[in-house]
This record gives sequence, C-alpha cells and structure tokens, in this order.
Amino acid sequence: MKPKNTARAAETAIRKLGKPAKARVLMRFFKTGPGEYGEGDRFCGVTMPVLRRLAREYQGMEHAETLKLLCSPWHEVRMLALLVWMDEFKRASTPRRREIHLSYLKHSRWINNWDLVDVSAPWITGVWSLENPSALSELRKRLCSNLLWDRRIAILSTLAWIRVGRFEVLTEFAAVLLRAPQEHEDLMHKATGWMLREMGKRDRERLTAFLRQYGARMPRTMLRYAIEHYSLRDRKSWLALGQS
Repeated sequence: MKPKNTARAAETAIRKLGKPAKARVLMRFFKTGPGEYGEGDRFCGVTMPVLRRLAREYQGMEHAETLKLLCSPWHEVRMLALLVWMDEFKRASTPRRREIHLSYLKHSRWINNWDLVDVSAPWITGVWSLENPSALSELRKRLCSNLLWDRRIAILSTLAWIRVGRFEVLTEFAAVLLRAPQEHEDLMHKATGWMLREMGKRDRERLTAFLRQYGARMPRTMLRYAIEHYSLRDRKSWLALGQS
C-alpha cells in the first residue's frame, strides 16, 4: 500500500484543506449544538467538490483504511470514506460489493447526518437491495430502528428502486413509517416526502393513489414535499387533508 493511501494521510489532507470560518457555518447548518440532531459532530470546513476530488485521489485504499476514515470524529473524513466506497462499489465485483454493503450497515452509527446518508444510501444499500432483494429484510429492520439515521438509510435506499420505475418498496416503507409511533422527526418527514415526490415525477397516478389512502394521516411537511409538482389548486386540496 502506498504511504499516501492511508487513512492518516487522507485525514491529514482534509484537515490541512479545512477553513475554520467554513467549519463554523457547517456546524450551524448541520445542527451540532446541544440537543440537536448532529450534536457533537466536528467539521474541518471542507466543501463537497473538494472531497469528491480527494475521493478520486484515494481510490484503491484498502478496506481497513476506509473503515478508519468512517470511524473518524471529523464529518468530512467520514464523508470521504463513503465517497471512496461509492466510487468503488460502481466498478467492483459482487464479492467486493457485498463486503462494502455489509460494512456500511455494520458501521451505520457513523453515517450519522442527513448528508452522509443521502449521498451514499441510494448507491450502496439501495443498489445492493435492487440487485439482491433478499437484502430488503435488513432494511425493513432498519426502518423500525430507534436510530434516526438507520431509518433514513432505509427510506433513501428506495431511490435506487424508484429510478428504475419500481415503487413497491417505497410505498411499503412509507406506509410503515406513517404507522411508527416514534415517527415525529422532521428529517424523516422530509426524506419520505422527497421519495414520494420522486415517485410522482415518474408515475403521478401511483402517488395520487397513495395520497388518497394516506394523505389525511401524513404530517404536513411530508405532504408538502410529496405534492410539490402538483398544481397550486391540487396542492391546496391535499394540504386541507393533511395533519397540522
């Protein structure tokens, strides 16, 4: 392994590129204060375009090294690990894809903010479950997890299915979330509404049928996201049914 292709080298590069002023902005944006969803997370102040460039530079890093990155206390270092995995996953053999998928789920406690989930879940757990439907059983378990980020991984994974015109997993997962007693978080309402909107962009009739069945029970934020591409008149009609 080249000395450069180590977790230590990658983290050092990120921290050198960091900008304290940008880090302060990111800490506010990703709600890292006491009691907020990202409480205690640490930022270096590095943008996504820079991280994507670094991910290309660190392709070929050994799996053990990427795991070290994923377990870093620094947000951007964890993002780099996920970007490296995503790029590799697209080209890897089935055994290697399985290894990345299993590691992703095993270490999901480190995938602990919405950007980390949203960038990676559709392309790792989502694509894997599309190619290996038996993997949906694990996502169903995550859907009922006490950990917000596990639930967000599950619902964002449906995007891989939506992109190929398969909507049955999304409608199943969205219905489960609507019945979940703990499902009060705004981040989950936004994510579920977003996925429903993506379905509606491809199959408006399917979304309308889902709304007829569940619209009156949907939190207002979820409903607003789901109906974004309806006409103003239709949006007002749906919102009259939604929860406050």
